[in-house]
Amino acid sequence: MSSPETEHGTAAPDPLAGDQAGGDAGPATDVLGPGYELTVLPMADDEEGKVVATLVRRRAAASARGAVLYVHGFTDYFFQTHLAEHFAARGLDFYALDLRKYGRSLLPHQTRGFVRSVTEYFPEIDEAVRIVRERDGHRTVVLNAHSTGGLVTALWADRVRGRGLVQGLMLNSPFLDLNVPAPLRIAADLLKGPMARMPRRAVLPLGIATAYGASLHRDHHGEWDFDLEWKPIGGFPVHAAWLAAIRRAQRRLHAGLRVDVPVLVLCAARGLRLRDFAPEAQAADVVLDPEQIARWATRIGPHVTCVRMAGGVHDLALSAEPVRKQVFAEMDRWLSCYV
Repeated sequence: MSSPETEHGTAAPDPLAGDQAGGDAGPATDVLGPGYELTVLPMADDEEGKVVATLVRRRAAASARGAVLYVHGFTDYFFQTHLAEHFAARGLDFYALDLRKYGRSLLPHQTRGFVRSVTEYFPEIDEAVRIVRERDGHRTVVLNAHSTGGLVTALWADRVRGRGLVQGLMLNSPFLDLNVPAPLRIAADLLKGPMARMPRRAVLPLGIATAYGASLHRDHHGEWDFDLEWKPIGGFPVHAAWLAAIRRAQRRLHAGLRVDVPVLVLCAARGLRLRDFAPEAQAADVVLDPEQIARWATRIGPHVTCVRMAGGVHDLALSAEPVRKQVFAEMDRWLSCYV
């Protein structure tokens, strides 16, 4: 169990303060610096009080021919500027959504990453897509989502099917199942009702795994620089009610969605279960099981392409340079074929 202090994020800069804008008031400069603009999206209050989400934009140099909207995973936020630059160089405006209680959107009174249902994220995806389409005039919008974001956006896309709001999904290691032994998955299903009713401070005693975070950050064994308050090496505490929400969402997907746009699912070729860093962590998914991802991918909709990336890590965009070049090439090829 974590202490009450560790359930909350360090008091990040308040997104409602200063010159940062909300809604259609227009963007302000993001923490990533010139070329990156930020728009705060006020949301309805929840059980903890005030809620916001944050939309980051990187415009294409030339007249854009469409847009990509990125949605991050658990214990995460948008910092992958090389991903934004890749799409911007190809004539696509790039947007990234920091979901409620993550990264730029985390407010001092909030429990990091906590929701009781993944549908709580739907309003900020609705609003982000509305801004991309109505404020910025894009008719072609593709969602690019990672891990938990991949699970959430698949369910969101199923909810809005037939409305033409997005033209494709690119899912990077989506969180389609629990990477635990089968008996524990069964236990999670049996207990998801009681867990859902537990107080938000109830944290599962799962311990701390540092293999993935240490394999990424440049102060440890990786090449990437990210905010360790917003993306800690050991991850966020796993709250019982949050896990129950994730398991309900996964079971809904397993029963079969009907997403009506083309879907690209990318995942690593190999998965490993590691808690502490080892060099193998830099060439495998040590968070999720790629076999599970490949198994459940076709339950998203009738038109799904699944590609396994040799040497890929959990966030494929953070893999070693030769691998991520292949990842970007696969996304480009899929976009040219289907979108």
